[in-house]
Amino acid sequence: MDTLPPLRAVFFDRDGVLNVDHGYVADPARLNWIDGAREAVAALTRAGLKVMVVTNQSGIGRGYFEEAAMHGFHAEMQAQLEPLGGRIDAFYFAPHHENAAIDAYRVADHPDRKPNPGMVLRGLADFGLTPAETVIIGDRSSDVEAGRRAGVPGYLFRGGDLRDFVAEVLGDRVPGLK
Repeated sequence: MDTLPPLRAVFFDRDGVLNVDHGYVADPARLNWIDGAREAVAALTRAGLKVMVVTNQSGIGRGYFEEAAMHGFHAEMQAQLEPLGGRIDAFYFAPHHENAAIDAYRVADHPDRKPNPGMVLRGLADFGLTPAETVIIGDRSSDVEAGRRAGVPGYLFRGGDLRDFVAEVLGDRVPGLK
């Protein structure tokens, strides 16, 4: 029987998995966490895993908000994770969209925009990881497909408590998670 190597990192989609998807969210005042999301990130951090976010952010390309606003949103996420001992090690984002209002981001099929695997592949390279040492958790088939294209197993989160979901799908690969 094949045994999987120890899990070293988890990729998460952002909107709809970590935070409530209000549609093009960039204002830190609109950060509402999915139930159990902060606890899930903190548990993975305590277990020594890298936690990375891979998020399509076409709102930037569409001109709804600037990149700086998204970075502010991510900084607020980090600030709210810290008291629980959680941390996101890297945020990867794709501001591209075929209908972007900003020329630089008007790309029909950018390699970073999920379901393409660019952001996942960058995370693997940046942290010296193999696909077998990672998983991706998303709320859309495009998230899981991006993982599949990078060789990374994916799990579809359909709502509920993210901490419970993470314990259910990863508990056997992460000591102390269950």
